[in-house]
Amino acid sequence: MLKKLDLKKELQPYYAPSAKVVELVKVPRFSFAMVDGRIERGQAPGTSPAFQEAVQALYGVSYTLKFMSKRRKVDPVDYPVMALEALWWVEDGRFEISRPDNWCWRAMILQPGHITRRMFAEAVEQLREKRASPAVDRLRLEAYAEGMCVQTMHIGPYASEPATVARMQAFAADHGYAERYEEVLRQGRLVVFGHHEIYLGDPRRAKPEKLQTVLRHPVQKAG
Repeated sequence: MLKKLDLKKELQPYYAPSAKVVELVKVPRFSFAMVDGRIERGQAPGTSPAFQEAVQALYGVSYTLKFMSKRRKVDPVDYPVMALEALWWVEDGRFEISRPDNWCWRAMILQPGHITRRMFAEAVEQLREKRASPAVDRLRLEAYAEGMCVQTMHIGPYASEPATVARMQAFAADHGYAERYEEVLRQGRLVVFGHHEIYLGDPRRAKPEKLQTVLRHPVQKAG
């Protein structure tokens, strides 16, 4: 009998926060399909060939896994493909929302817990036969435990995110937290990422003022 997972309902606290308030949330360990890269000089996420190639690879492997899971003979499981996410950081200079061409990124899509490395490797091979690309070759399945974070829903164009980020930073400070990424970057180790976006809207179809993006920053107790 086909089992159905309602991942969007089960994971609602992490993928559908309110836009009216900022909240503290402890994000557990999840499994993701991932690709790493960096924005090319003079480009932005929406125009970067490497980032767009990674997005295609991630959706390709995610839908391949969904259909593999749904059609398997033993314990078939159907589930929705989750939203695209990206972790952003810099290795040179400062992270500035208005200057994206020095950003590094990790693009990823959450996978349900029953997806194994063997299934993932098979899905990547199927995708490679249909649509070979450098991004497909860099796909991997990896766990990521983000831990304590502040998050909220940003509604509007990506360019207006700084005002929402300022609200998040003020909320964190008021509750005795500081962003974790600054300390990690000062130590020269990129262990925790500074800016996390989860894209619930499609910028190719939605009006900029209607876009919904979950913003999440890892934090730690100040001092």
